[in-house]
Amino acid sequence: MLEKMRKALDAAVDAIGGQPREGQIAMAEAVANALSDRHHLLVQAGTGTGKSLAYLVPALVHGKKVLVATATLALQRQLVERDLPRIKGALEKELGRELTFAVYKGVGNYLCLQKMNSAEADPDGEVLLEIGTLEKDAKRLRAWAETPGVSGDRDDAPDVDRRVWYANSVSGRECIGKDDCAYGSQCFAVNAKAKAQTADVVVTNHTLLAIEIVDSHPILPERDAVILDEAHEFMDRTTQAVTEELTVARVERAAKMAKKHLPGKASEAFAKAADNFAEALNDFAADVRNDPTKAGRLPELPAQLEAPIRKVKEASAAVVALINADSDVIDPDSMAERARVKGATNEVQQTATKMLKPSGHQVMWFEPTFSTLYLAPLSVSQVLRANLLTDTPVIATSATLSVGKSFDSIAKSIGFVVGGSDDEDSEDEFEAGEIDPANVQMLDVGSPFDFAKQGALYLPKHIPEPGRDGPSKEALTELAELIDAAGGRTLALFSSWRGVEMADEYLRKVLAELEIPIITQKRGDSVGTLVERFAKDPKSILLGTISLWQGIDVPGPSCTLVAIDRIPFPRPDEPVMSARAAEADAAGGSGFMQVSLPRAALLLAQGTGRLIRSIDDRGVVAILDSRIVTKRYGSVLLNSMPPFWRTSDGAVIRDSLKRLNKDYLEAGQ
Repeated sequence: MLEKMRKALDAAVDAIGGQPREGQIAMAEAVANALSDRHHLLVQAGTGTGKSLAYLVPALVHGKKVLVATATLALQRQLVERDLPRIKGALEKELGRELTFAVYKGVGNYLCLQKMNSAEADPDGEVLLEIGTLEKDAKRLRAWAETPGVSGDRDDAPDVDRRVWYANSVSGRECIGKDDCAYGSQCFAVNAKAKAQTADVVVTNHTLLAIEIVDSHPILPERDAVILDEAHEFMDRTTQAVTEELTVARVERAAKMAKKHLPGKASEAFAKAADNFAEALNDFAADVRNDPTKAGRLPELPAQLEAPIRKVKEASAAVVALINADSDVIDPDSMAERARVKGATNEVQQTATKMLKPSGHQVMWFEPTFSTLYLAPLSVSQVLRANLLTDTPVIATSATLSVGKSFDSIAKSIGFVVGGSDDEDSEDEFEAGEIDPANVQMLDVGSPFDFAKQGALYLPKHIPEPGRDGPSKEALTELAELIDAAGGRTLALFSSWRGVEMADEYLRKVLAELEIPIITQKRGDSVGTLVERFAKDPKSILLGTISLWQGIDVPGPSCTLVAIDRIPFPRPDEPVMSARAAEADAAGGSGFMQVSLPRAALLLAQGTGRLIRSIDDRGVVAILDSRIVTKRYGSVLLNSMPPFWRTSDGAVIRDSLKRLNKDYLEAGQ
């Protein structure tokens, strides 16, 4: 089987015009063995390995039905629009059979034809009537939906205001289902799922997989194996997917839907409870804004919110009970409307119930900007272990999985059992056909790039340790000098919006006389658009925060300097991370070493990984935080990054950047 897989890999590599790579071959063989022997695999595949082919080819050769889950839309598109179409023909010829693939997303990512064509607008649709400027977007979306052959997928649709999309889509909980819907046979979501059911490879996202795992309710097609790409993000995506949110807007929307479609005492009571909740939450938000020390993590539900939330819970439960008891409705449109009311109301009721009785393994917090109550699990590893890792082989891969050369931190967060008997669940017994979460192979296949020759890591010691007020004057001065030497060509990464804003203000002053365009990320900006502008103009610099630390791929002369303002430790007021750290401390461990440091190491590795993206790339990573060389934990961080040549000599680095810039200018780049 391995020989067959190697031939298929050669054919796939030829089809994309690539070259054989040792790391790719080693990874493909490890994936093939994991699928054959039904064990788990964690594989770190550095930039340039070609990891997508290294897991797609063995999966297709083995004839396994495989689910590939990614964290980002960019990778999802790469797989279904580039990688799989390019290798399909070559592999079909090599294997002598047809190969199929599909993408599947949550119901809310597809247009709902029933809602779009409903005679009466619900609260989502009424927004469009109130805001006349959205009418043009609504018409464009409808015209697209009526075009033969369209997917109904939001990512393929015309770019419209998000309110227009929400007015024409439903969540999975609000969907009536194919059999009872008048548009069931035409439904975009149903057709996408039907295609996915029979495909050899189904590409989806971390969030949808996480919801299925945590709810123990099948959403995605059955599969023989799961591949987690960008696996370093899976725990966070799972946590986000199962985090409960309670807002005034969500409660009021459900109450308005109930009042419109189920007029009567129950919906009147729900509307009154929604009004009381809105008043209580707005008062609490105002109190928090006046006293910022009350923001963030909550040890328990605030007393002034308990009664209003209880009323919301009771009133929403009464509406759901009324819908469940009424079986006389047979009109498909009325049934669909009631399904939406039930879904929205049930969600509010379940969230309110959980808020009133949080467990000791959850963390609650309040975010005052959007007046939102949150409730999240402290850990998701046990539910992942029980509902994912015992069912099918899981292949988890990323360019950054190890912390200080160890896989243990990421492995434990996903639910794998490492370290044997020190884990409370390590002696679980498994039924026939189940897989032991301790049966996992861990592998680092390296990278084809010669990081020590292609890049330098600049670690200045003279810059003061960063404080809470953003980058120091010394750090900003150093950054400006490096950008000047590089002739622009800089991706500057900051751990906070405050840092981005300070750098923007400073650099616009000191670089004013140079022809260096400054592109600054703002809240809500499309990352893709920013990166396109940056890549197009080699002299430009891009300033941004956390969303630019990973997934950005700009090879060539546009990015020869990656500057990082500080080690990206979690903020002390970040509720979930601080709660996890506190739990580790309380158990006799170290929250810093077990939670904060691993998180910072993985993010730092991702950030530094933005520099060398091809075999021809050259450049410098500058970390403007002296703690990485003055603190003992610095070695863990450094051992988690690509093995660049290191120096603290600024003159050497500036000379290198100047020479590199000169070479590019002479080449007309």
